Amino acid sequence: MSLVEEFNDYRERMNERIMSYDNKVIKRFFNLDTNTYMEGALDVKTKEMLGLVASMVLRCDDCIKYHVGKCYEEGLTDEEIFEVFSIANIVGGSIVIPHFRRAVEYWEELKAQPSAS
Repeated sequence: MSLVEEFNDYRERMNERIMSYDNKVIKRFFNLDTNTYMEGALDVKTKEMLGLVASMVLRCDDCIKYHVGKCYEEGLTDEEIFEVFSIANIVGGSIVIPHFRRAVEYWEELKAQPSAS
């Protein structure tokens, strides 16, 4: 199983499990997150790039994978994603570098998928 499949399968499985508890606060929080990244004054692509920078600076590998995947879905080029990575590294400092490495690994795996264009 690829890194991408493993991450997506785990995330989907655990989100379903979490939602099965039917907790109103958790459901509202998840919905807030969903609505935040929808098209608005900013387009989805821009919001995902912002989410990726924030996730890298906060050093959340799961969040980084999620937003790298969304950036891929939004059609970012290598040049665009590396500008996003550059912003994250300059804002977050050298402590972001290990997360940057994993983000690049995930980006390359996304591009290597059979469905990649």
